[in-house]
Amino acid sequence: MVQGNAFGIDLGTSNIKIYSMSDDSIMIEKNMIAIANKKSIFAYGNSAYEMYEKAPSNIQISYPLCNGVIADIKNMEDLVRLFITDISKGNLKPADFYIAVPTDITEVEKRAFYDLIKDANVKAKKIMVVEKAVADGLGMDIDVKNSQGVLVVNIGYDTTEVSILSLGGIVLSRLIKTGGLKFDEAIRQAVRKEYNLLIGQKTAEGIKKSLGSLEEEGRGAVVYGRDIVVGLPVEREIPTDLIDQCLEEHFNTIIDSVKVILERTPPELGADIFRHGLYLTGGASQIARLSGLMQKATGLRVNQAERPVESVVLGISRILKDDNYKSVAYAIEGMGK
Repeated sequence: MVQGNAFGIDLGTSNIKIYSMSDDSIMIEKNMIAIANKKSIFAYGNSAYEMYEKAPSNIQISYPLCNGVIADIKNMEDLVRLFITDISKGNLKPADFYIAVPTDITEVEKRAFYDLIKDANVKAKKIMVVEKAVADGLGMDIDVKNSQGVLVVNIGYDTTEVSILSLGGIVLSRLIKTGGLKFDEAIRQAVRKEYNLLIGQKTAEGIKKSLGSLEEEGRGAVVYGRDIVVGLPVEREIPTDLIDQCLEEHFNTIIDSVKVILERTPPELGADIFRHGLYLTGGASQIARLSGLMQKATGLRVNQAERPVESVVLGISRILKDDNYKSVAYAIEGMGK
C-alpha cells in the first residue's frame, strides 16, 4: 500500500476522474474550462459545462484534451491544480501521483502527461504512469497479472481503445478516433438532414444517453432546436429508429477494430478470450444496442463494466491499495522518481 498522500488521475476528454487516497473518494467532473477575455479562469469542471453552448463571445469554453492526448497543456495544468486544491480543501500537501495514459500514443505524448503533473504546482513527490487498459482491467476486478488473455474495449468520448492484456502488460493495443463525440455528431447530422432542425451538442448527448429507456417505453426523443427553414426555435419528436440507424456506422467501425485485434491475437490468448468474452467499458459504452451488436458480430460474450466511467480510476485505486499490483505502474524513463 502506498503510504501517505496519493492521487490517481484518469484524464478523459469529456470527464476528469481523480481518486484521493486520503479519504478513499473519487471525484468526477467535466474536463472543461471557461476562460474570460482570453486571460482569467471564469469557471471549470461541471460549472463550465453548464455554460457550454450558452456563453457570450468573450468567454471561451474548451476541452483541453483531444483524441485522448493533451491539446492545451496550460489550461490542463490549471484544471489539475484547481481540482486537486478542491479535493485537498485548499491545503495542498506533497503527494504521489499515478496517472493513466493510453497505450497507442507516442512517447512524446506520454511524456506530456508526466510534465503536466510536474508543472501543475501540486507538490508532486513521485509521478508514476499506468497504462489505461491495465487500469481498466483492474477496475473491472480482473486479475491482470496472470497469464490469461483479456480483451478490453474502452469506448470514451473521443477515442476507443481496444487492448489485449496478459501478465500485467499489453500484448496488442489499438486506439481509434471514434467515441461518444462521433455518436453525438451523427445524431445532430441525422436530425438536421431529416427534419431541417439544428440541435446543440448537449441535446444530442441527452438523446444518446436516454436511448435505452426511450426504446423500452416505445417513445421518441423530444428535442428543442432551431428550424433551419424559418429560423425559429421549435420542438420535435425524433423516432429512435432514426437514431439507431445513424449510430450503426460508428458502432461497426468499433466492431471492425475489435475484429482486427482478434485476428492478430496469438492463438493461446485467443482461446482465453473465447472462454471469458470481451470486457466493455468507458462512458460511451453504455449506449443501448451496442453490446448486443458487438456480441453478435464477434461471437463473444460481452461483459459490461458496472461502473464504466470510473473503471480506469478504480483500477488506479487498486494499485495504490494493493502492493501486489504495484509493478504495473512505472516511472517514465529519464524522468527520475
